[in-house]
Amino acid sequence: MDWTWFHRLASPPHVYRIAGTLTPWFAWPAGLLIVAALYGGLVLAPPDYQQGDGFRIIYVHAPTAWLSVMIYTTMAVAAAIGLIWRMKVAHAAAASCAGIGAWFTAASLVTGMLWGKPMWGTYWVWDPRLTAQLILLFLYLGYMGLRAGIEDTARADRASAVLAIVGVVNVPIIRFSVDWWNSIHQAPSVMKMDRPSMPADMLVPLLLMLLGFTLYFFAVLLVRLRAEILRRERSASWLREALSA
Repeated sequence: MDWTWFHRLASPPHVYRIAGTLTPWFAWPAGLLIVAALYGGLVLAPPDYQQGDGFRIIYVHAPTAWLSVMIYTTMAVAAAIGLIWRMKVAHAAAASCAGIGAWFTAASLVTGMLWGKPMWGTYWVWDPRLTAQLILLFLYLGYMGLRAGIEDTARADRASAVLAIVGVVNVPIIRFSVDWWNSIHQAPSVMKMDRPSMPADMLVPLLLMLLGFTLYFFAVLLVRLRAEILRRERSASWLREALSA
């Protein structure tokens, strides 16, 4: 098997160029999908038979919750690659994920609280999934704080990578907490083994929003990755040549 493509990903100039090329290909579809999903979810989808129009917050809450977990997994995988193969670009990718993931996690918690108040009668309960999601936010903040607290970039890469990898244990807890423990949180209605229990006119906008948010994440990740490479390679000759060109 030809692993040339993998080794090229260790090259900051190559990744910097390809990230700039790919960003619009993620950004524009993301914007179109999010607009279409908002229209489908807020205008076309019928009210829920139990929650009425209050259920529509799901079109922001569910995708942000899913992205918060997906981004952490991506960050941990990138950190592990950087730690095992000593790839600086992988560490840069992990660092670029952290801030985005923290914002998605915070958004999922806030929208969940706003949804919980009319449905549960309170903004917050120490439900297993809610608690695990809060821990996920602390993991993101801890990762970023650890990186910021170590001046040497190589040491910061190694230390934060270990924290990211250890924190992966929280991911299956978030995913299966509703099944493992007595939880008031709604059981999965889309990501489950049998067919989704949502009708198509509600489900399609949700899937469009999930795809749109995912593409948005990759677009922002590429922008942040280029900025991180600029910070790390600011003294490199290839960067001076690229900026002058």
